[in-house]
Amino acid sequence: MDEALRKKGEGVRRHVLGDDYVDRAMGAADAFSKPLQDMLNEYCWGMAWTDDGLDLRQRSLLNLGMLAASNRMHEFGLHFRGAVRNGLTDRELQAALVQIAVYCGVPAGVEAFRVARAVRAEMAGEGAI
Repeated sequence: MDEALRKKGEGVRRHVLGDDYVDRAMGAADAFSKPLQDMLNEYCWGMAWTDDGLDLRQRSLLNLGMLAASNRMHEFGLHFRGAVRNGLTDRELQAALVQIAVYCGVPAGVEAFRVARAVRAEMAGEGAI
């Protein structure tokens, strides 16, 4: 394991998803699932999200499309929140979700809008948007 990359990845993960989420995910890990958390921090967040080829906003848009296309709506909601945290505007998010509906199919677009609406309502209640 590359400890420096794991720590750098955890930092980006915390920036995008929030300390509360990361603390819950890592705190819930036991001896069996801890290796997954370490892999997520090093590989997903460290290797992919810290590379300077794309900025965080671009990565968020890519993730939304890929997660919607693969019908991973729980992760879609998590990354929709992250996209807002990464500074994507309502207009940009709306355009992305319309494009998801066109290219992934209308049912995927309907579900993406449904999840996005729930996340936006939750974030508004938290004063985050």
